[in-house]
Amino acid sequence: MNNEQFSSEWLALREPFDRAARSLRLAKRFVEMLPQRPRIVDLGGGTGSMFRFLAPIVGRGQDWVLLDADGSLLDEAFGCTAAWARGQGFASTAAGDALHVSTRRGLWRMHVVQHDLSRRPLPAGKWETQHDAVVCSALLDLVSAAWLRGLRRAVNVPVLACLTADGRDVWRPHHRYDALVHTGFRRDMRRDKGLGPALGTDAMRSVTGLAASAPSDWHVPAAALRMQRALIDATADAARAAARSQTRAITEWQEARLRQALQGRLAITIGHRDILLLPSGG
Repeated sequence: MNNEQFSSEWLALREPFDRAARSLRLAKRFVEMLPQRPRIVDLGGGTGSMFRFLAPIVGRGQDWVLLDADGSLLDEAFGCTAAWARGQGFASTAAGDALHVSTRRGLWRMHVVQHDLSRRPLPAGKWETQHDAVVCSALLDLVSAAWLRGLRRAVNVPVLACLTADGRDVWRPHHRYDALVHTGFRRDMRRDKGLGPALGTDAMRSVTGLAASAPSDWHVPAAALRMQRALIDATADAARAAARSQTRAITEWQEARLRQALQGRLAITIGHRDILLLPSGG
């Protein structure tokens, strides 16, 4: 299977921007739907950034399972989360495939399970039935319409889907090849990343059971040079891969944007929305 791969370095670079962008209001509304000790499944959990964002908002005792096809990212989830816990003044201990974070408000348990999401949203067994909620981040624009319908059939609990790309990207100052590059980038977003032809910026229009949504845009200022350079290169590479011609124009755009970033003259906004889904028929 040709799963889209994300490096731990990229996930670490984007995590502060993810955390700042996610809608706190929508997260709190989601948490209000949860039982006293919720069991939460994180689809494509990676190194655990959703746990580190949402667990303090839940606050009380809770059980998580992180599902991801990349076992190396799940391995890093323990180290990243244990380091984060220390920074919060919490004690943590590893026990087999679980990390226990001890807080004054209760025990937070994080399990990790390597699972290929292309086969089914949830693995067979207890994680398929024993959960109270599902979360994901930066996932729905990567999946196909068929995969999303399968998720809605399989999951009959509230779903919080953060950071779904919606195409409202703004790069300042304007460049004459912006439209060309961003058209190519959006075309590449529709490429099959292992979960069927990706929805890309059409994901919002394909969602059923929408209870609420909120903007969760990345704002990447001139001071965030590493993130700006990563976005410039990734955008240009994707546009170039999707382009049938005009690759020289894309390279010109890339070089101009890199110069602006180095000169501290570039500001980038990447449009996302957080989505709260109710159970089927809820």
